[in-house]
Amino acid sequence: MVRQKCSNDTGRHRQTSLFCRLVLFVFAGVALSGCDPVSLTVFGVGAATGVQHTLTGIAYRTFSAPLPKVRSAVKTALDRMDIQVGSTEKMENGERLKARASDRDIEIELEAISPKTTRMRTTARSGVFMDAATATEIIIQTEKVLGGG
Repeated sequence: MVRQKCSNDTGRHRQTSLFCRLVLFVFAGVALSGCDPVSLTVFGVGAATGVQHTLTGIAYRTFSAPLPKVRSAVKTALDRMDIQVGSTEKMENGERLKARASDRDIEIELEAISPKTTRMRTTARSGVFMDAATATEIIIQTEKVLGGG
């Protein structure tokens, strides 16, 4: 019986193919990292509820409701989540609420886009790390209070 010598070409081909895919993936990541924040929202977690967040952990949502109504809903949502508002400050076209929960510093910005439309921007930080899940949940709970979910 004569045995044929097995070639290792198939293994090399797999390694080369894997390497090429890895290089392509890294190149795509580098190319996209220089783009504006809109491109980063492609990875939005709560797309089904209209919540988008960037890779930096900032969650956004625009509500078809006036700022005072959204502010009230935010405070109710935070109360339901047992998160206490620490301070509130005015900013151009809106206001900023700061809160603290456990080891997280939470910041919520409400911006009046029109008399009947408000944009909400939420961040939750634990030290230097961003907590996109908590930021997104605050927006989802606010939406529930407003009657959207």
